[in-house]
Amino acid sequence: MVSDGARSSAEEPWPVRVVSQKVGAWIAKLGWVWVDGQVAQISRRPGASTVFLTLRDPSADLSLTVTTNRDVLDAGAPELREGARVVLHAKPEFYAARGTLSLRADEIRQVGLGELLARLEKLKKLLAAEGLFDRARKRRLPFLPGRIGLITGRASAAERDVLTNARRRWPAVEFRTVNVAVQGPSAVPQIIDALRVLDADPTIDVIVIARGGGGIEDLLPFSDEALCRAVFGCRTPVVSAIGHETDAPLIDYVADVRASTPTDAAKRVVPDLTEEVRLIGQARHRLERAVRNLVDRESHRLDGLRSRPVLARPQVMVEQRATDVTALRQRAGRCLDHRLAAADDELRHTLARLRALSPAATLDRGYAIVQRADGHVVRAAAEVGKGDPLRVRLADGELAATVDG
Repeated sequence: MVSDGARSSAEEPWPVRVVSQKVGAWIAKLGWVWVDGQVAQISRRPGASTVFLTLRDPSADLSLTVTTNRDVLDAGAPELREGARVVLHAKPEFYAARGTLSLRADEIRQVGLGELLARLEKLKKLLAAEGLFDRARKRRLPFLPGRIGLITGRASAAERDVLTNARRRWPAVEFRTVNVAVQGPSAVPQIIDALRVLDADPTIDVIVIARGGGGIEDLLPFSDEALCRAVFGCRTPVVSAIGHETDAPLIDYVADVRASTPTDAAKRVVPDLTEEVRLIGQARHRLERAVRNLVDRESHRLDGLRSRPVLARPQVMVEQRATDVTALRQRAGRCLDHRLAAADDELRHTLARLRALSPAATLDRGYAIVQRADGHVVRAAAEVGKGDPLRVRLADGELAATVDG
């Protein structure tokens, strides 16, 4: 069972006119609403009391037709022009026969400069609170981009300034230029589409968004919230070059680099070839000087080493060592001779003492040694008896004797 007047799949489908009627009935319940938008087109027919406006959303590719009385327009915004921001009190109307939605306004107010600035300041605080202006997330530009994406107006002074100054600084620089509307209701969608195209191109290393100077209303698209978020979401570094030094649309705070003018953007995205050649020359000169100083220093050090006696006359070290060895050998010989002489004298004295104290010396003086048969030396006559055999040792030989009394 399907409630609230809905039909089940088994029932007969609604005709288009029924759907259109029901949509119109639902929209009619909305009542009167306040609508904010940008005027894309104004149609005033001579003699007609009705004025037709095309109201565009600055942040989206969406527009609605607005009908109002000429008196209402003259009372609320007599100087209204295309591109102006308005706030109107209107009632949505759906034409079932054509299936179109429009607005019928009974009050129109053109947004003044003060109100625009107040809205921009409020949006600036909102984006800053969300971190879109955070300097920590801003990326450094490549030193020498292979290809630069340029978003600017067709045949504009900003395009000429960027291309001319960039090629003057680096003649081999390459650009991919996307021309868009830089003011008016279609500017924001076109710039966002160009950003998406260039950001998706892998050959693009940096994107430049450039526009010449203008009033606050002219530069208003570059403070659009949708454009700021699109720049924030780019993977490629973005350079903002909008207006002059004093102009500061919100895109300047979101971009990775803010250039004061399109000419300044050209100076920031590519290096100056002449300056780089000069810097390379200076670096080469410093390198040559450093290498020369290093070689000179090492040459002097080698000369100092070569001038030392050990390297100037290497044989001196050998000769000195040979002299030392000869002196040591001579000293060792003298020491050995001295010790041998001392030992010889000591040996002779010892031999003399031995000879003086030995029995042989005593025998040489005429004495004799009398021994019994068992070899015992006879020291007293009582030690032998008559008839005992004796052996008498002389200095030269020995005698056999017998005791006879």
